[in-house]
Amino acid sequence: MYQHVQPNNTNHIHANGHNVPTKATTNGTMCANGSLGTEGPEAPETDSSGTGRMRKPLERNGSTQNHAVHLERRLGLFSGVALIVGTMIGSGIFVSPSGLLVRTGSVGVSFIIWLACGVLSLLGALAYAELGTMNTSSGAEWAYFMDAYGPAPAFLFSWVSTLVLKPSQMAIICLSFAQYAVEAFVTECDPPRGVVKMVALVAIVMILFVNCYSVNLGMAVQNVFTAAKLVAVVVVICGGAYKLMQGNTQHLSNAFSGPMPNVGSIATAFYTGLWAYDGWNNLNYVTEEIKNPSKNLPRSIIIGIPLVTLCYALINISYLAAMSPEEMIVSEAVAVTFGNRVLGALAWLMPLSVTISTFGSANGTLFAAGRLCFAASREGHLLDILSYVHVRRLTPAPGLIFHSLIASAMVLHGTIESLIDFFSFTAWIFYGGAMLALIVMRYTKPNYPRPYKVPIIIPVVVLVISVYLVAAPIFETPRVEYLYALLFIFAGLIFYVPFVKLGMTPRFMNKVTLFFQLLLEVVPTSSMAMFE
Repeated sequence: MYQHVQPNNTNHIHANGHNVPTKATTNGTMCANGSLGTEGPEAPETDSSGTGRMRKPLERNGSTQNHAVHLERRLGLFSGVALIVGTMIGSGIFVSPSGLLVRTGSVGVSFIIWLACGVLSLLGALAYAELGTMNTSSGAEWAYFMDAYGPAPAFLFSWVSTLVLKPSQMAIICLSFAQYAVEAFVTECDPPRGVVKMVALVAIVMILFVNCYSVNLGMAVQNVFTAAKLVAVVVVICGGAYKLMQGNTQHLSNAFSGPMPNVGSIATAFYTGLWAYDGWNNLNYVTEEIKNPSKNLPRSIIIGIPLVTLCYALINISYLAAMSPEEMIVSEAVAVTFGNRVLGALAWLMPLSVTISTFGSANGTLFAAGRLCFAASREGHLLDILSYVHVRRLTPAPGLIFHSLIASAMVLHGTIESLIDFFSFTAWIFYGGAMLALIVMRYTKPNYPRPYKVPIIIPVVVLVISVYLVAAPIFETPRVEYLYALLFIFAGLIFYVPFVKLGMTPRFMNKVTLFFQLLLEVVPTSSMAMFE
């Protein structure tokens, strides 16, 4: 239950004894949480099938133009493409090529997997485009699980994603940022681990400040850093083209000479490649802030993901034009080795490019993660305070701060390698669940409007692949970490049953919520503004 201060006496007492914010309508009646009256949500509409049946909007109750405090639609097509490209092109392409070669043992197979990861990401994103235009609420998988399966599976996703997936993703990116940033000043030995972690923490604080200060500033940073990293990608591609014109094609001529990898190795190789592509669904987390989402969401996806796939393919060819597969495998930083071989006196551009790329990717990751926290908390699946918005800046500051704190803890106690496989394994469980949700709602909600609709074969194919990506490593090389991941997912039920299903709330939580509300100057989106 929301607990907040109002400038006037328009609070009504709810049956459970808590205050419920109300506001006057044009006819003089009072509306609890803005849910009734002429200023409340739209009335049910007749569905588009011509049957005359009534349907309610699929969107979750929450931030709308009718609320004094809400998330505004400020993201256009360019910002949408920048968010996708900016979060996808992070550290992966500068680190993952060697990982793919190790797990496949073949240049040709690794290149095919790079392309297949791009195609899979595009197919998954197109399916997400249908889900995102069908329900334009923020939260991505959480909102779709609510629609298809109900609150329990949605809670499990928000539980895992808020506490593990999104923070670990940001921690990995910031550690990669710090690794490259520190390496620029350390030439004789490996950078000290403590220094790397401190730089990563500083990066998290800077990104948190940017996103808490202003949505426009956060997207401006995203746009600028995306443009900068695309310039760096062009530099790598041009350098590779120069080496190819010199006749350095020997590493590409016998691409399939190595042994074929087994089924489990291919699955784990996909994990490595898909980490570099991760972020293809981030735009779905911020659909409440996209202008004309029914058009700009699918357009951003159709432009952004093929662009990233093309960049990745050309970058891999450029790497192989400058160094052998063996040299790529032993290289700690493939992009830096490439720069030393090709760019000469301008080799310093590569570590700079990687730091720019990873900083922009971390910025986009936190931008999206805060919206998931905001959406799930608004429904009562997480702490109430995480659904509040700053009264002046209109940013979901509590959710952003919460994610940053967990990411900081992971930076202090984890490593890049220990986080990537866990992230990929767990994430694809939920990606597959989203594909199944789309298929389920084709039958359970056939009359809901779908401004963008994909052929049903697309979610089916992605669902089958996601099952393979989850099951193959377990059967091929069983590891206790996979069991820990599954146990952690279902451990969320321990908290769901008493605190969400039964609605139990510790007495002290109201005081905690009020304390942080006053400290952070935030209010629920369904309330009247505290500050004018």
